[in-house]
Amino acid sequence: MYAIVDIAGKQFKVAKDQYIYAPKMEGEAGATVSFDKVLLTDNGGSIEVGAPTVKGVKVSGKILEHVKGDKVIVFKKKRRKGYAKRNGHREQFTKVQIESIG
Repeated sequence: MYAIVDIAGKQFKVAKDQYIYAPKMEGEAGATVSFDKVLLTDNGGSIEVGAPTVKGVKVSGKILEHVKGDKVIVFKKKRRKGYAKRNGHREQFTKVQIESIG
């Protein structure tokens, strides 16, 4: 069984006991979270598509830790002008373990 869930504007395909890296959420490590925006569920071949969400289905998970992603380099340059700018950042993510779908 799997589900497609909308978390903070991004869609994730989740299954039980899977780890996902979602955009940073509120909550301490060990706290439980539930996601209500379930867009699609598949239970052994029977697919249920929501319009826009599937009614009565929730995905619950547990926050494991807050982590930083890999460094993203932003490089800007203009030809023949002597202008070059290098910048970068690391995005904040929350590691979540999916506990149940239903």
